[in-house]
Amino acid sequence: MRIAATTTAFPPYYFSQQEVVEALKAYWGNGPDNGAVLDRLHSRTGVEGRYFSRPLEEYNSLDTWGKTNNVWIETAEQLGQQAIECLLKQTSLAREQLAALFFVSVTGVCSPSIDARLVNRMKLSPNIKRNPIFGLGCVAGAAGLARAADYVRAYPDQVAVLLSVELCSLTWQRGDMSAANLISSGLFGDGAAAVLVAGDKVPLPGPRIVASHQVFYPDTEYVMGWDISEKGFGIVLSPDVPKVVRENLGRDVDDFLSRHGLTRLDIGTWIMHTGGPKVLDASAEALGVEKDALAVSWEALRRVGNLSSASVLVVLDEIMKHQRPKPGTRSVLAAMGPGFCAEMLLLEW
Repeated sequence: MRIAATTTAFPPYYFSQQEVVEALKAYWGNGPDNGAVLDRLHSRTGVEGRYFSRPLEEYNSLDTWGKTNNVWIETAEQLGQQAIECLLKQTSLAREQLAALFFVSVTGVCSPSIDARLVNRMKLSPNIKRNPIFGLGCVAGAAGLARAADYVRAYPDQVAVLLSVELCSLTWQRGDMSAANLISSGLFGDGAAAVLVAGDKVPLPGPRIVASHQVFYPDTEYVMGWDISEKGFGIVLSPDVPKVVRENLGRDVDDFLSRHGLTRLDIGTWIMHTGGPKVLDASAEALGVEKDALAVSWEALRRVGNLSSASVLVVLDEIMKHQRPKPGTRSVLAAMGPGFCAEMLLLEW
C-alpha cells in the first residue's frame, strides 16, 4: 500500500489570532472580565492565525445548532470536492477509478452523509464503497488512513480516498464560559485534508504503508469528546490530555515498532498530530526526541491551528510536498483522540 497523493483545502476566510480574540470578546459580551482571560489563553496556544467557514461578523447570526450545521454541510461539500479533485489531478486518475471513499469528521452531522453528497456532486462511481466515520475526533486522520490502507490491502488493484473535513469554529458555544470552551476557541480552526492510497498493483509512487497499530485506553472517556445537547457540540477537554500522552505514547510506539524489529532510533521522521503546545511537548517527551523533531507539527499549529482529524494529514501533506525524506527513511505517523485512544502507522519512503 502506498500514499500516492495528499492535499489540503481551506475556506477563503483567514484571520490572525488577535482578530479572532477581538471578535470573541464581542461574541461573548462581558463574559471573560475585560477580555483578559481570552487574551491570556489565546496567547498560549501557539496559533498565529486560522481559517474560518464564515467571516467573523457572521457568527453572531449562527445562533442555533441547525444554522451552524447547515453551514457545516455546505462548506464540507465545497472543501471535500476541492480536495478530491486535487488528488485526481495529481495522480491523473479518472473519477470512476476511485473504488472507496472514507470520510471522517467530528464537527457536524448529516444523512445522507457528506461522502454520499459528494458522489452526486462529483458524479463519482455509483459502485464506490462509502465509509463515513464519526466520533473519532483528532485520532481519525491516522485511523482513517489505516482503514484506507486496510481496504487496498484487500483490493491491491484499487485506490481509496480518505477525506477529512473539520469545521471547528462551528462548534463554539455562546453560553459556555468554561476553560475548555475558551481554550478550544483559541486553538481549533477549519479546514480539510485528503489522501489517496493505492494498492500494490496500482502503478503510482509514494511512501509505503508498512503497518498500523491501534491502542484503546479503558475508562478514559472523560479526557476528550463532546457533550451533545440541543445547543450542539459542547467541548470536553480535560487538562489530563498531556498526562495521558506522556504516560502512554512512548510505550505504545515502542510496542508497535518492536513487532517489526525496530526501535525509535530507526525512525527518521515523526508525523504527529498538532494537538497544541502542551500536547506537542508531551509527545516529544514521551518519544524522547528534541522539540525540533516535531518542527513540522509546530509550524502547522502556528499557521492553521488544530484541525482535529485533519491536523496530522496537514503535517503529512507538508512532508510529502516540501520535506520528503530520503528513500529508505522510516516514519511514524500518529494521533490520539476521544476514547481515549491512539492510532499510528509505520511508513517507509
